[in-house]
Amino acid sequence: MPLHPTPEILPLDLDLIASHEGRIAVFADPDGPLPQPTRRADRLMRGAISRAMQGEAFGKLRPGDGLVLHYPTGLQAEALHLIRLPRKADAPALRRAGTTLGHAHTTTALLICADTQPVAPLLQAALLRAYQYEAQKSDPKPGFGPIRVMTRQPERAQAKMQAVMARVAGVHMTRDLVNAPANILTTESFATQIEGLGDLGLKIEILDEAALEAAGLRALLAVGQGSDSPSKLAILHWQGAEGAPLAVIGKGVMFDTGGVSLKPALGMEDMTMDMGGAAVTVGLMRTLAMRQAKANVVGLVGLVENMPDARAQRPGDVVRSMKGDMIEVINTDAEGRLVLADVLWYAQDRFKPAAMIDLATLTGAIIIALGHEKAGVFANDDALAGAFLKAADQVGEGAWRMPLDAAYDKQIKSRIADIKNTGGRPAGSITAAQFLQHFVPDGMPWMHLDIAGVALTKAESAHAPKGASGWGVLALDALIARQFEAD
Repeated sequence: MPLHPTPEILPLDLDLIASHEGRIAVFADPDGPLPQPTRRADRLMRGAISRAMQGEAFGKLRPGDGLVLHYPTGLQAEALHLIRLPRKADAPALRRAGTTLGHAHTTTALLICADTQPVAPLLQAALLRAYQYEAQKSDPKPGFGPIRVMTRQPERAQAKMQAVMARVAGVHMTRDLVNAPANILTTESFATQIEGLGDLGLKIEILDEAALEAAGLRALLAVGQGSDSPSKLAILHWQGAEGAPLAVIGKGVMFDTGGVSLKPALGMEDMTMDMGGAAVTVGLMRTLAMRQAKANVVGLVGLVENMPDARAQRPGDVVRSMKGDMIEVINTDAEGRLVLADVLWYAQDRFKPAAMIDLATLTGAIIIALGHEKAGVFANDDALAGAFLKAADQVGEGAWRMPLDAAYDKQIKSRIADIKNTGGRPAGSITAAQFLQHFVPDGMPWMHLDIAGVALTKAESAHAPKGASGWGVLALDALIARQFEAD
């Protein structure tokens, strides 16, 4: 949830610059005339802005970066942020400017003198960056102060605020879920949070273990059989249009010990993020409902916990998938693909979707391939992959297409069953995608997003402080708006 109120959109009122008591942001371009609010601030500050612009530091700034002038003479503000930005800035520069604002936003009020700059991208980037996770601290920091924006086109800016706040809420919810520890966010508490989204108009359905057993999702159930947390399948349906839905499917392993194939202790604490695909799916569904998207989208998240126990599945076990194929479990730490295999089949069997997209923190191999800058994109449909990559680039979320090829199937061919759940270290992210493709019916457009490297980062990203990034909500929302939303 955002920790700040919805920004207030105001018409241009230059007198506010002198009286505002928090922080003020103005824009300037050394190659063009100063915007009117910046000129007013410069006069009140007796030319301090003009002098700052002549300095070496301002000259070295990238578009979107800024300087801070503390306790400026002639103003009541505690600080003025001078941001370098051309009048006709491109999307990356606008996002960077918003991120600069969000990074500087504190508990005090922020006045943004947007003038003619587009308000929506500035505010969206600012609010995405102005995030903190304090839920587990005994003395949490206070929330962010209010934001006021002065613009020459307040009606136009106000018309876009619902969509902006919907995206921010979806991303922040995703981050909250990924950041939450596994003793707090269990399969049951996650399901409860999902049920609460019914208030937004989403149709919610939670399938328990008995229902999953009856439906034949034995591969999913096998992953969670060593845990005291009951496995579940949560379904969130937003029907804002007629026709076949888009199915978005998320891996929700609440904590992944590796099972009997136990992970090394070093770094295992980060496996609270192994439900990142489910978090993105739920955050996306929240965004679609809040902005009243004219699209038919069903989100499905398999919620399990992978624990070692006397009841846990073992390496060498064979389980029957919902599809009916038999899976040899080579490594119990390759569990996410078992969950997705059943949910993919369930989605296509029940909802007959127009296309399917799954998200998962699936493989360490994708981190070796792409690091923490880009998610891996695997698809059986060039048009779907191309549209997604364009959408991801549009919102500034890194993504890179990876190959699918039947030549890799030999690595996951089982001697005793129909397929095995891992093909070893070579091409690990590709063989995982090949495994998932085995549970996609012929002719179904499908895309798999391996988000293991981007869901939780050790360093600050373009949109977020270090920790959970919320990667994927923006790109998928943009894809849906472009490809799956009715006019």
